Amino acid sequence: MKTSALQAIPVLGWIYLIGGLLAALAGRAPKSRALRAIWWIDAFLSIVVHAAQIPAALRATPGQDPVKTAVLTQIFGLTYWRTQDSAADCESCCGTEE
Repeated sequence: MKTSALQAIPVLGWIYLIGGLLAALAGRAPKSRALRAIWWIDAFLSIVVHAAQIPAALRATPGQDPVKTAVLTQIFGLTYWRTQDSAADCESCCGTEE
């Protein structure tokens, strides 16, 4: 699967979080319990789980800027650092990114 397609998933999650937060601040939070539950699950995964992946990302990407790795891992989760090896492998053999 293409790296950009994998990284679109966490980006869509962040968009859902921001949209839900803005809707709640405007007094237009959804009444559906399911949508609110999904928002809280997404918040936990995007904030807590991505942050928990930062130490593993720093170990998996030696020689790269640790601040950049931490920020991109917080945004994209493991899809950032796990896809770095496959993208580099494809560039070395094919001359293009996946």
